[in-house]
Formats: sequence, C-alpha cells, structure tokens
Amino acid sequence: MASKKKALNFEESLQTLEKLVTDLEKGDLSLEDSLKTFEEGIALTRHCQTALQEAEQKVQLLTEQNGEISSQPFDSEG
Repeated sequence: MASKKKALNFEESLQTLEKLVTDLEKGDLSLEDSLKTFEEGIALTRHCQTALQEAEQKVQLLTEQNGEISSQPFDSEG
C-alpha cells in the first residue's frame, strides 16, 4: 500500500488485509517480502481499528439522550 494511493475505505482495507494474510499464510514470500507485507497489514489493521472506533463514537453520539448513553441490544431481524 503505497502512501500516495488514495485512502481506502473500511471495506477495501479489510479485503486487502484478508488478501495479505492469505499471502503470508501460503509461505511463498521471501523474508523481505513477508516483512513488507506484514508492515502493510499492520498499517491496514490500525486503519480499520481507527475506522471502527470512529464509527462507535458516532453511534454513541447518535444514541445519547439527555447526556446519557442509552444502551439497547441490536436486533438484526428488525
């Protein structure tokens, strides 16, 4: 992932991370390529974690009522 590339969204980052893990698990990469792939994976992991934290904060803000967070179970069937 070159630093001059456009920023990937969460889904693209996750998909790229999954491919990197698959490539590493195959064991066909040289040590140098493995390290580069691992570094890229770490960067993508941090990007995904940040995106998830930001999404969680937005959800908390949206569900805040009268200065208190109202916690409600997620209903996936609804």
